[in-house]
Amino acid sequence: MPEREIYLLSPQDLSPETIAVAFAKTSRSPESFREIAAELTAAQSAEFHEKWVVGYGHASVAEHAVLHVAVENVSRLAIEGLESNRLASYTEKSTRYQMWEPDDFYTPPNVAASRHAALYRQTCRRLFEAYQRSLAPVRQLMERAHPRRADESAARWEGRLRSKYVDNCRFLLPAAALANVGVTANARVLESAIRKLLSHPLEEARQIGAEIKRVAQGETPTLVKYADAAPYQIETAAALTRAAKAADPCRPAPENQGLAQAELVDYDPDAENKFLAACLYRYGGASLAACRAAVAALDPGQRAALAREALGRLDKYDVPLRELEHVTYTFDVTLDQGGYFELKRHRLMTQSPQRLTTRLGYAVPRALAEAGVADEYRAALRAAAAAYEALAGDFPEEASYVVPNGFNRRVLMTLNLRQAFHLIELRTAPNAHFSVRRTAAQLAAALQGVHPLLAGFLRLAGRLDAAAVEAEYFAAVAEH
Repeated sequence: MPEREIYLLSPQDLSPETIAVAFAKTSRSPESFREIAAELTAAQSAEFHEKWVVGYGHASVAEHAVLHVAVENVSRLAIEGLESNRLASYTEKSTRYQMWEPDDFYTPPNVAASRHAALYRQTCRRLFEAYQRSLAPVRQLMERAHPRRADESAARWEGRLRSKYVDNCRFLLPAAALANVGVTANARVLESAIRKLLSHPLEEARQIGAEIKRVAQGETPTLVKYADAAPYQIETAAALTRAAKAADPCRPAPENQGLAQAELVDYDPDAENKFLAACLYRYGGASLAACRAAVAALDPGQRAALAREALGRLDKYDVPLRELEHVTYTFDVTLDQGGYFELKRHRLMTQSPQRLTTRLGYAVPRALAEAGVADEYRAALRAAAAAYEALAGDFPEEASYVVPNGFNRRVLMTLNLRQAFHLIELRTAPNAHFSVRRTAAQLAAALQGVHPLLAGFLRLAGRLDAAAVEAEYFAAVAEH
């Protein structure tokens, strides 16, 4: 019997396209991966991909070619478009642990060439200046609230403080703020990402897409060379924007307009029984109908016992059973833009964010009020709102650049219960940003209200509920 071997095909020795071909050929070749790779040239790899990936549509082969792309000094608004791809990995400059300089913002060329150029730059500079002026007083507040421990080094104390005062001051940073992001993706995902960027309404995003395509072609010349703007994406977005505008004529705002909330708008009332039936189905041999009938025949105590068998052994780092994925929820969520930037990292769920505007009001962190800078904060955000309205008539997409993190935004979310376990347990932790802690706690409360048996296994001991987070960290949540 041949001996088992497990080894790496190193990108230091082989190009991503060659590695992809080596893996693809194993389906028809008895040779080892090393032998296959040793016989390949760059030209042969390109020819293979032209024939099988491009010509015959075997796109899964491209998933074996992985690239790491460094993207620097792009706006956080454009980063949203880049990070909207579910299966890529991203790490970006943190607004929680790093600080921004006064000129660290992007100016779109079409705005720079318009009558709004001065207003745009004045608004961004005002926001950045208010941000800079808020850092010292909010830091002093945090020094008093969180003094240095006897056994704590100066560097460690500084890091602990930064995560607290910068957390609050970041509400002033506009979407134009520049950041760096590292992207890891396979060539199939990257091709899709490039097409989306090249089809994006923002010129900056289209330029980023073109640059990513250029650098990616240095490593995977065949696999991304046909990534171009997609008329379907461009034309469909324009058509649906017109349809949405026609369907939503101006009307008075509801009383709860802009309140930070997570409204559960769709769920399956019988989901708990369906989850339990799916567990019996996986570990038994009966049909799904029989498993559902068996669960339906259980009394409440028996159902609770079966749920404990499925979820009761979860330890701190355990991932719950995949059968939770058969249970789904849809939420209409309103939260501040800073919180949304935390939420959007949960890309396995389906998210449909609305355009970033200033029309849903803004949150006021309590620390800014206690540090005595809330008046300047409010004035800066109101100035940003006025600038947004002035820009939106001519530049409805680019107007979002001047919107600070403090303004609220809507996003429609559909996720399964396994994803909800991960999101809620991660984002209600004390070290999570308080904006997303509040939202995660609201999600937890909604699930506990409709599915208490399953939501009862969420590991939330000692966590604050949404009302407590709001009371501790916010002076106001929907000012206009």
